[in-house]
Amino acid sequence: MIEASLMRAAILDGPQRFSLARVPVPRPGPGEVLIRLEGCGVCASNVEPWEGQPWSTWPGAPGGMGHEGWGRIAALGEGVGGLSVGDRVTALTERSYAEYDTAPAAMVVPLPASLDGMPVPGEPVACALNIFARSDIRAGQTVAIVGIGFLGAILTRLATDAGARVIAVSRRAETLDLARRMGAAETIPMDDHWRIIEDVKRLTDAHMAQRVIECVGKQWPLDLAGDLVAEGGRLVIAGYHQDGPRQVNMQMWNWKGIDIASAHERDAAVRVAGLRAAVDALAQGRLDLGPLLTGSYPLEDLGEALAATRDKPGGFVKAWVAL
Repeated sequence: MIEASLMRAAILDGPQRFSLARVPVPRPGPGEVLIRLEGCGVCASNVEPWEGQPWSTWPGAPGGMGHEGWGRIAALGEGVGGLSVGDRVTALTERSYAEYDTAPAAMVVPLPASLDGMPVPGEPVACALNIFARSDIRAGQTVAIVGIGFLGAILTRLATDAGARVIAVSRRAETLDLARRMGAAETIPMDDHWRIIEDVKRLTDAHMAQRVIECVGKQWPLDLAGDLVAEGGRLVIAGYHQDGPRQVNMQMWNWKGIDIASAHERDAAVRVAGLRAAVDALAQGRLDLGPLLTGSYPLEDLGEALAATRDKPGGFVKAWVAL
């Protein structure tokens, strides 16, 4: 199924500057598969590298930063079993802002026919499911979720379905409305630190939230999340903090006796288990990405997709690149 020897790939040439290049289609090595990509989700973690960090180097790899791809297997490397050319799959990939990418066969999950025709960025859904597992949410708990985007919205749905009472805290009215549609019992605008604390006190009879999930990746939301955790509760750091060091109120964290979970999984087995769980949740209808995938962009407009991911115009939640 390899259609050409060359493919289009996006290359980050400098801050906020992509070019499209025609580069050789990669060949799968032993234990790998080649995927003809249909699309790739745009991750918020791409924004800081796209804007340019002090440690960045240029140019980037062809297709680099794209890690939420799905498509059909175009070729199998030596020794791959259990997968076939033509299988529609989602995968844990690394360079999927391109027409083709390779992935270890162990990191590839077939998609059922019930998902045919739908965009399926499995990796971010897997990330949400793994964060949810690390959160140890139980029925009857109050869960505050700070930051409602793609990740926060899915976590709102998962926590609500688990029997928890979700308080959603977010900056935009549109995402607070989304949180309510995903099952949040209460919503609070994220505009004033101390008023938010007082609102959560009022909603919890001053007990605060047994679980707080921070989904923004910035200093203030992290500070706020720490203030909202109940004594003996758990603070789950789901935001991706990549733009510099953070300071935390360790005195308060110590005094409250809270658990801290930095919920970004790196173990390959855990990540692919989350990917399988993500595909199952989507196939069974327990999660619906329809309200969350709000913008499709051609590869040549990847910069616009990242600008929208940063600026979040209107009802924006998550962009994806159609390939």
